[in-house]
Amino acid sequence: MLNRPMLSATLDGCAIIITADRRSVELTAALERHGARVQHAPALTIVPHADDAALSARTRELIAAPPDTVVVTTGVGFRGWMEAADEEGIGDDLHRALAGARFMARGPKARGAIQQAGFATTWVAESETAAELGSYLVDEGLTGRRIALQRHGAGADGLDTLCAAHGADVVSLTVYRWGPPPEPDIVRRSVHAAAGGDADAVLFTSAPGAAQWVACAVIEGVLPAVARRAASGRLLLAAVGPATAAPLTTAGFTVAIADRGRLGALVRTVITHFAAGGAHSVETTAGRLELRSGGAVLNGAFLPLSPTCSCLLDLLVDADGAVVSRRALQRALPRSAGSTHAVDMAVARLREALGAHGLVRTVIKRGYRLDVREGAVLS
Repeated sequence: MLNRPMLSATLDGCAIIITADRRSVELTAALERHGARVQHAPALTIVPHADDAALSARTRELIAAPPDTVVVTTGVGFRGWMEAADEEGIGDDLHRALAGARFMARGPKARGAIQQAGFATTWVAESETAAELGSYLVDEGLTGRRIALQRHGAGADGLDTLCAAHGADVVSLTVYRWGPPPEPDIVRRSVHAAAGGDADAVLFTSAPGAAQWVACAVIEGVLPAVARRAASGRLLLAAVGPATAAPLTTAGFTVAIADRGRLGALVRTVITHFAAGGAHSVETTAGRLELRSGGAVLNGAFLPLSPTCSCLLDLLVDADGAVVSRRALQRALPRSAGSTHAVDMAVARLREALGAHGLVRTVIKRGYRLDVREGAVLS
């Protein structure tokens, strides 16, 4: 495997969960080149139907009677349709049949696939939703029009029924379907990691995948914990577009949405978030301190920390300069054996790891506090 040079250390200490099945290798490589540790937890799989007799039959119908309009809901589905036709030896015939059609795309990824196939896109739904696409088609008038409608993996969102109800002759094409996650245990572990502080970001590239991940968090009973971490700035939830983000926003999450609906834009969204100080942080007398699952960033330098040290620092940051008692710190630490001496030893290790003199201060007979800069605001 080719080793690519690092581009930056912006994501040092960040554990990022990718819920995508397709193109996950590309997404992983892009994030790792900025220092991230990536966990692959596909929430769904794409089950291809390129050899489906029904797809072949409908493709031949369109070759025999070309459509006026082609509605493309997903890039992967449209490319799969073109590839299936090529494999069957009717690709050139299909291209000729579609040459005079108007193409409508449900978002930029669908538009990209249309352009890649050599066609021009007439209109793109800015919201990336079937509802906007359906409204546009109805407003244009559908009576007597022949429409080829490429369904996405979860169905057609009622588009075929809507178009038919307004007088269109609709030919629906199912190229692939969403299947269950290849390894459900990995998805379960990913929602627990997001809830428990072992992940800094979760990335989503499809609405069905986002919905499945949220459903898994509900089943595992950790959705409230995920919500608390996201609301506190400790967990970034990022989506490739507004349609993908919809199941997350419905669940009450604030989602960072890539501005161009592409994987590259999603990577840039994550990098910008952490580079611009979007993660949970506080201003201390030693500089800006930012928490990450693998440690902390102090004045722009990443400092790896053990889980115990990270746990202590998390509590001290939350206190925002107030004293945290030894007993409170002891309760949070694993295997403290009922002794506050274990806390004192852990604090000593934390101080050594941070390397900043006086950052964690001892308050005699009370506990410890973080030396927060006066007037600093926790973010």
